Formats: sequence, C-alpha cells, structure tokens
Amino acid sequence: MEAPVTSLLHDAGRGDAAAAERVFELLYRELQGLARARLARAPRVTAADTGALVHECWMRMQTLGGQHFADRTHFLAYAARAMRSIVTDMARRHAAERRGGDVEHLTLDTSAANAVADAPEDLLALDDALEALTRLDARAARVVEMRFFAGLAEAEIATALAVSLRTVQRDWERARAFLTLALKH
Repeated sequence: MEAPVTSLLHDAGRGDAAAAERVFELLYRELQGLARARLARAPRVTAADTGALVHECWMRMQTLGGQHFADRTHFLAYAARAMRSIVTDMARRHAAERRGGDVEHLTLDTSAANAVADAPEDLLALDDALEALTRLDARAARVVEMRFFAGLAEAEIATALAVSLRTVQRDWERARAFLTLALKH
C-alpha cells in the first residue's frame, strides 16, 4: 500500500483534491489509531471521539494547502503533530475553565503512557516542555512526537528523518532526559 499512498500524497501536494481524499480514505484507520491513542491519554480533557479528532485533524491539514509529504510515514507523523496541537488546544480551553487542582506529573515512558490519563495541566506542561526542546534540539523533539504521539517505531522514525536508527535512539534518550527535568519543575 506504500507505493500508491506515496503517489497519491505527491498528487495531493500538487493540489489534486481527489488524491487528497483518497489518501484520507486509505489511511483513515491508521489516523483513527493515532486519535484513539491520543485520546486514551486525555479522557478528562475532551469528550471528543476518535472520529471527531481525525476529522478535525484532516480539516486543519487541508487548510494548510499545498502540503507536501514524502511518504505515508511523513504524513502520519504530521497528523500526529496536528492531533497533539488539537488536544493541547482543548486542554488549554479546559484549564482556562478550571480553578486550582493538583498537578499530576506525566511519565515519558511510552509503555506506561498508555495507562496514564493526562490532566489538562499535564498536557500543557508537556507541550511547553516540547516547545523548549524544539528550540534546543528540533530533531529530538520530532523523535518524541513521532514515538510518543504517533506511536511510530524507531526504524520508521529513522526512515522519516533520514537518519540512522542509533541516531534516533540517542535523540530519544536525550529528549527523555530533557523532558523529565523540564516536567519536574
């Protein structure tokens, strides 16, 4: 399925609306998986379902227009970033409505992350920490997004970023250390 999706992504990047819609159809289940994983960590933030998050993500991606994706992995990584942005926006709105409350610390261990329900404050703190990491090491921040939010394997991330597997592993280690310190303060 990779070759047809890649071809359709290139056509969509050149403005072919039918190709963009076909990409959406072909990758809808994978997008739902990303949304499901993202919402599993944020049930107290929003009552949105996976379909709503996927469609909101798709609408945001469409408003950018002319977006070029090299392949399925790049597309899904970008979709994960868009979903992160949507859920973070929801968390900001939710936090603005709340007064007080204890802040829970968010773990960056991806195996434990699926069992943790992010409070709005956790999501906002993580977003702020990722922004700080982006300013210091943009590639390491992309590795976090692709691994933590998109659930991509290290080999897929290495391919998407055109770096070695070991580079992705080192970036992940550095990013985890940075974010762990940033989230403790």
